Amino acid sequence: MKRFCSPILTIALVVGSIFSLSLIPGFGADEKAIPATSDASSSSPEQRQPIVLTAAAAELHQSLLLIDGHNDLPWEVRQRAARSFENLDISKPQPDLQTDIPRLRSGGVGAQFWSVYVPGTTLKEGNSLAQTLEQIEIVHQMIAKYPDTFQLALTTADIRRIHASGKIASLIGVEGGHSIENSLSVLQQLYRLGARYMTLTHNVTLDWADAANDKPVSGGLSPFGEEVIREMNRLGMLVDLSHVSPETMRHALRITLAPVIYSHSSARGVADHPRNVPDDILPLVAANGGVIMVNFYSSFIVPQSARRDVQANQLRQRLSADGIDEETIDAEVRKWKREHPAIAGTIHDVLDHIEHLVRGAGIDHVGIGSDFDGVPMVPAQLEDVSSYPLLTQGLLDRGYDAAAIRKIMGENLMRAMAKAESVTAK
Repeated sequence: MKRFCSPILTIALVVGSIFSLSLIPGFGADEKAIPATSDASSSSPEQRQPIVLTAAAAELHQSLLLIDGHNDLPWEVRQRAARSFENLDISKPQPDLQTDIPRLRSGGVGAQFWSVYVPGTTLKEGNSLAQTLEQIEIVHQMIAKYPDTFQLALTTADIRRIHASGKIASLIGVEGGHSIENSLSVLQQLYRLGARYMTLTHNVTLDWADAANDKPVSGGLSPFGEEVIREMNRLGMLVDLSHVSPETMRHALRITLAPVIYSHSSARGVADHPRNVPDDILPLVAANGGVIMVNFYSSFIVPQSARRDVQANQLRQRLSADGIDEETIDAEVRKWKREHPAIAGTIHDVLDHIEHLVRGAGIDHVGIGSDFDGVPMVPAQLEDVSSYPLLTQGLLDRGYDAAAIRKIMGENLMRAMAKAESVTAK
């Protein structure tokens, strides 16, 4: 298959795009970004100039297997197009999205985990499973609609074979344990339908697992939460620790027999946000054989924006504790955010996270998990799925060799997934 780099890859510096998003509380049309003012970084000012793609980097990128751990396109198809690709044809450019087939090709995507996210509020509504099944069906419809581009992958062998055929290996990730509605039988059903990882929580703490952005209930995992981990090990479903609390991370790492992943998380040692992985967890992930797949969301990767996001959440919590109604709280938080604009950052912020995780966990334990079409703000030079070759260039610029870059871009995930498959076999 021929892959070409889109013109966007040569753009010097563009303010990060902002997309409306209902799945992140508090973000709306009033969310604004301002250009980055450099935080402390290990790289020199010269190294933080816009990245320019070279022929050598483009050739290397074309030859490697790029696996992205998290893309929320199915949710966008649900929200924008009534769950139908007849209403939203991704074979054509879709400038209002971060993902379409032309840009996936330009970005050299070899395999993609498609998130089948549904909001945590569906748990109270009693339709978490029903909506998750609808999301899974969107992925299957996409594969059927565009058979020359996508093919369902269930194993590492499938990924290799599909990638070699020139198609994009398409995997399914369940984002949030609320989708199983406290049933191991449902977990098994989702696995049979193609799900190959499950994020234990989303933003809401469950009665069996604590979330990063919510009050703890179990101090990690409940006994049923431990059963969920064991059943995922038995099935061969990767345990995804993005969105969970540090206590849940530690607890899951004690229980699991297979490598874990963080499908879309970054380094708390760079940007102090609850959604990122603390430094003291990194050696535990290395010992487990797991992989942390770096997220591109500006509020997780840019230190100033992370602080802003934490402060906005603290404001929300204070107003809620005062008994103020949700509509008023939303208005007050939006007003505060307009007065304190976010910083979109640049590709160098993402590279800083990759380097920090490499130092803390090792070169074998870092991957890519963009969160494209799941976040309203991304850094300059990582605006959409066509931009991945610039990460390859950026890593080359920082002294990483081809073998290390191949690991980060996909081979680390393949190793972890293969180990999970071997655990199941035993």
